Amino acid sequence: MPYRNLSYHNFDFGDLPSGIRFLKSCEGLRGLNVTLPYKRTIIPYLDGLSQEARAVAAVNTVCIAPDGRWTGHNTDIVGFAGSLQAMLSHHRRNLEKKALVVGNGGASQAVQYVFARWGLPYDLLCRSGHEPRAGMPDSPLFQPARVWQYGQIEAGYLAREISIVVNTTCLGMYPDTGGCPMLPYEGLGPEHSAFDLVYNPEETLFMKHCARNGALVSNGLDMLHRQAEASWSLWNGKIPAANREMLGMAPGFDYLCPL
Repeated sequence: MPYRNLSYHNFDFGDLPSGIRFLKSCEGLRGLNVTLPYKRTIIPYLDGLSQEARAVAAVNTVCIAPDGRWTGHNTDIVGFAGSLQAMLSHHRRNLEKKALVVGNGGASQAVQYVFARWGLPYDLLCRSGHEPRAGMPDSPLFQPARVWQYGQIEAGYLAREISIVVNTTCLGMYPDTGGCPMLPYEGLGPEHSAFDLVYNPEETLFMKHCARNGALVSNGLDMLHRQAEASWSLWNGKIPAANREMLGMAPGFDYLCPL
């Protein structure tokens, strides 16, 4: 049965353990969202994970069952998949070449998961020393075609090999709006799409550079709304069929798995 009369509140904590203790003492709590920097470190406090959350080793939504069990989910995945599909469909764009995923944090893992499930080849651009594979060590999904470090790629590479660039870093996010990924933006053109997961400000410096060279651009606000709607659905005991279809899941998909 769906929960009725739910309300949403913000909780700030000095550290994760004290926050977990407080939340576990709250009667009537049916779920919560998890933000940076706790999307990975909350996992040991959970009783189970959805298959997506286990694959990417990151949780942004927790469902609390009537028996008190905490299950972690990752609705960033369906939020990104739905938002990107809407963007490309509206502008009649196809992903004919590879994607370039900029960054290798928790948000990047959600993006890589979507591309892996879609069978879309992608390259990864990250800082030196970053682990080039996302998710749990036993996940077979995450295999970027190539891993680049900042400063290695050239404009010709973007022009020849890439259809879409996705910025998964927080560069350019308010209040530090003067930052953006270091890219040879002159290699982008009208045939490219650029998606920035940052949604504040509405137009980031990354988007400005991409648009200046003719690329189709989008920010992460629609993704934010979609992941929030997916979280609300989960708290009400629903897994929207559209989420499964978006990721190519079969009707019998085993959604939950043990921690």
